[in-house]
Amino acid sequence: MSAQHELVLVTGATGKQGGATARRLLATGRPVRALVRDPQSAAARALAAAGAELAPGDFDAPETLAGVMAGVSAVFIVPPAAFGPDGWDVELEARRGEDLVRAAQAAGVDQLVFTGIASIDSEDAEWGAFGKHRIEEAVRSSGLRWTILRPVRFMENYLIQGFPVDGIREGVHRHLFPAELPTQMIAVDDVAAFAELALTDPARFHGQILELAGDEHTMVAAAAVISEITGHAVTYEELPEEFAAGMGPEVLNVFRLTRAGRTWHADIPALREILPSLRTFETWLTETGAAQLKPILAG
Repeated sequence: MSAQHELVLVTGATGKQGGATARRLLATGRPVRALVRDPQSAAARALAAAGAELAPGDFDAPETLAGVMAGVSAVFIVPPAAFGPDGWDVELEARRGEDLVRAAQAAGVDQLVFTGIASIDSEDAEWGAFGKHRIEEAVRSSGLRWTILRPVRFMENYLIQGFPVDGIREGVHRHLFPAELPTQMIAVDDVAAFAELALTDPARFHGQILELAGDEHTMVAAAAVISEITGHAVTYEELPEEFAAGMGPEVLNVFRLTRAGRTWHADIPALREILPSLRTFETWLTETGAAQLKPILAG
């Protein structure tokens, strides 16, 4: 049986990356089993309607993972984030991923595709990266075919509401990034596109670590692009170091690293050779982003 027809277990299937990957695979006719905690949730029912097989399971109940692996050829891994009021729970996040890798090994799965977080110029003090580094190590040492995706900040983050940073409120985009530092971004659907490529051609992508970005703008320039395409004025406000400190030591460390000029380093031209349809920020806004932003900006 070719990879195109083999069953893929998609974790995080009701979230952004997992959901986009599941939908993309289903659209190509690839069978998908979606790991979900609540099969009755609206997102889970939508996946079922699109053709996915729902498999109840929970990263925090490892005994539920073995059963969902039966007959699976490949696993797309997106462990739930473990970020709370006290910062990242590195141990919890790492354990979730490591348990899933062990379940895949025991079941005789052939391939793992893990999506983590982009790296910057310093391997220490990266926001949200420590647990993901441990999962990456488990994936690399699993003995299975593997690919690691490291996406940068999502273009969809401009749609976020109710989080201390990101999103747009009253025409202002507030974030911790330096206003004039070129900052990379990627559309969630393009992360799914790279996942599909890896899952369709596991031999080609085995052993590859892909830093993923589709475009690069300063925060001020990105606000100007949003203003032009949506017709609503958007400005950027750079939040101070005290604000970063209030979000915890990981965030503060990244705040300081970016002020030292350290940032993400995805090779966008090389990625576009692999995926010619890789979206620019303008393309994402024109296709879907502006329509979603306009109600927020008009509110």
